Amino acid sequence: MTLQTIADRVGVSRMTVSNAFSKPDQLSAALRERILDAAREVGYAGPDPAGRALAKGTTGAVGIVLTSSLRFAFTDLVATSFLGAIAEQLGPTGLALTLLTSSDDGEVIPARDVAMDGALVYSCDPTSTAVQYLTRRRLPLVYVDQDPVDGIPAANVDDRSGARAAAAHLVELGHRRIGLLMSGLHGTHGLIELDDVAVDGHASRQRLLGWRDALDAAGITPLVARQDGSVPGQAKVGARLLLDRPDRPTAILCFSDAVAYGALQAAEELGIRVPAELSVVGFDDSPLATQLRPALTTVRQDVEAKGRVAAAALTRAIEDTRAGRTVTAEHVLLPTELVVRDSTAPPPA
Repeated sequence: MTLQTIADRVGVSRMTVSNAFSKPDQLSAALRERILDAAREVGYAGPDPAGRALAKGTTGAVGIVLTSSLRFAFTDLVATSFLGAIAEQLGPTGLALTLLTSSDDGEVIPARDVAMDGALVYSCDPTSTAVQYLTRRRLPLVYVDQDPVDGIPAANVDDRSGARAAAAHLVELGHRRIGLLMSGLHGTHGLIELDDVAVDGHASRQRLLGWRDALDAAGITPLVARQDGSVPGQAKVGARLLLDRPDRPTAILCFSDAVAYGALQAAEELGIRVPAELSVVGFDDSPLATQLRPALTTVRQDVEAKGRVAAAALTRAIEDTRAGRTVTAEHVLLPTELVVRDSTAPPPA
């Protein structure tokens, strides 16, 4: 069945049938209903989306480039909140959301091969070639939790300020033996000298800088552990490197709430009481933070606001590109806030 089939059946032009599906305001309600009734009778669902996209020069979809594993989008509580906010913001625009892995196995390269009108690059591995492919395609882009780049809109949170507040909180409580629990794909894992820590991306770099702002000012050199990945099981391994030793820290600053969960698990296994013997601070203020016992002291970022800002920026960038205008490359920095709960206390005497 084609548009012409329906046109012949109703006795109108092919364009009139097309308008019934894509430009209903161009027809009277009665004529449009006649056309749709005829389409339903013969089982015609409407113009082929691929053909429509080709004619309009638009796909009606935007991509979100994530890590090498799309499972992250469905298991990480921060990522799911972020994606939900984007989907809600894009809803009225009619744009669909396509999740893209940043992996490149030589044959299947989503950033190169998937049709889209623009893309959000979200907390993406900086060594990935995905961004290079998207740039070569001249697609409108928005960076999220990435180092800002001139000419590209960006939405970040003030990671450095939040991390600084978290470290200052522990210093003010009286802690002097403090550990940093980080994660990353590349570089050395295990116990690392502070000046030798490798950082994989924007958030890791900014949070490390914020922690050091407060700790350096207090004359404190932290013990640093870094593990491959940020799920609690991996974080627990890193936390044990900090805790299973005679000179263990009395407090740990964690890259995220998920990492802090791993630290709490390690402390429980080693019989270390939180916060009586160990204080733990997370980052993100994900739903996990209030579910843990003790409830987690953490740094709050407004993930949903970040999603809305990013989606709005991408929508504007797509509109500007279609109209031949210069893209407004605003770099938005959203605030963070320290939230003190039950997982922090003064160090043991």
